[in-house]
Amino acid sequence: MQIERIGDGGTPAEVLRELSRCAARRGEDPPAALIGDWFGSRAVLAPTVRTTAVEPARAFDLTSHHAKPVDPAAGDGTIGGGWIGYRSYPDRPAGAPGLTLPEAAGGWTDSVLRQDTDGCWWYESFTDDPCPPHWSAAVTRLRTVARPWHIDWTPPDRAAHRYGVEQCLEAIRQGEVYQACVCTHFLGRAHGDPLDFFADAVEATRPARAAFVAGEWGAVASLSPELYLARDGDRVTSSPIKGTLPISGDPELLRASTKDVAENVMIVDLVRNDLGRLARPGSVRVTDLLGVYPAPGVWHLVSTVEATVPVSTTTADLFEASFPPASVTGCPKHRARQLLSEWEPSSRGVYCGTVGFTAPRAGTELNVAIRTVEFDPHGGARLGVGGGITIDSDPDAEWQECLDKAASILSLGLPTTRF
Repeated sequence: MQIERIGDGGTPAEVLRELSRCAARRGEDPPAALIGDWFGSRAVLAPTVRTTAVEPARAFDLTSHHAKPVDPAAGDGTIGGGWIGYRSYPDRPAGAPGLTLPEAAGGWTDSVLRQDTDGCWWYESFTDDPCPPHWSAAVTRLRTVARPWHIDWTPPDRAAHRYGVEQCLEAIRQGEVYQACVCTHFLGRAHGDPLDFFADAVEATRPARAAFVAGEWGAVASLSPELYLARDGDRVTSSPIKGTLPISGDPELLRASTKDVAENVMIVDLVRNDLGRLARPGSVRVTDLLGVYPAPGVWHLVSTVEATVPVSTTTADLFEASFPPASVTGCPKHRARQLLSEWEPSSRGVYCGTVGFTAPRAGTELNVAIRTVEFDPHGGARLGVGGGITIDSDPDAEWQECLDKAASILSLGLPTTRF
């Protein structure tokens, strides 16, 4: 394995823009990115990676994508390479239009540029090749001007969302579910490169679990604050988010909210149940309950659940036990998923699925694909929003929560910001 210290350089978004320009000049595939809090680093960038559609069951399965042996997890913070991509939310309402992007897509990279928590950039590769000069130059060169982009957004159908919320409230009254996450979509027309949208959005909102993947099939720009699963050896962690308040509000109001606290605790129990299907007996623990943390434009209630699983547990096993993520489904999970497919008029697509990276040396980290924009190859854009419904929910307040969650992304395209 090749490891080189590059040193100080641009921000992750700046370096990503330079890598994109470099790949375009050289006729190479575009870069992919993880920016925020990934693998104990500030950023993990794949300078060029060929991504293709894959069967959902093969997403994040290293045995399907890389047969060459590599060192096992070293525990030294290095990554080297791995598979980066996404997997969509699996349920589709009857009669809904087809998905605009493949159900899953991604690709393998032998090399990454990683920025550690001290701001130092590193080149890491499973090959024996030194860092290509144009990659190190992308880290260290003077920054060029960001390229313009714009998205014209059309808001969701408020009446359709209200119908879904009211149906959910009735199902709760009838005892069918205790809670469910009802979702909708903004649709848009995009002008410019999706990578430039992502780079600007990361700089403006600084989400914890941002990820970007692109190919001939389109692009996914995820500005997620939420961890679905992290796996390091035999330890698995999930940090579900439930409970939202505009960033201008008093965060203590979240802890005082009966509705938000109940929603979070129910989802924590659901995550405990999901991980408990694989975990060693007695190893499932809630290590952080009802923490209040900032995210782009909002405050969130966040809890963390940890478990120890047998080393033989595969990524496919983890998906089978816990996908789709608990926080975007409901309780009980199976029945909530069935009903949501009846209440929501369109498929969620990548929204509420997952985007992330799996690496032989570093393990697996996956976000919950919320605050996520899908770009099709023809200029279409799609932004999903939603919220958890409990017996205390008010349809008008739930609609406002959707708007609050989308605001940090929608405002990026307004003339009062950049363009």
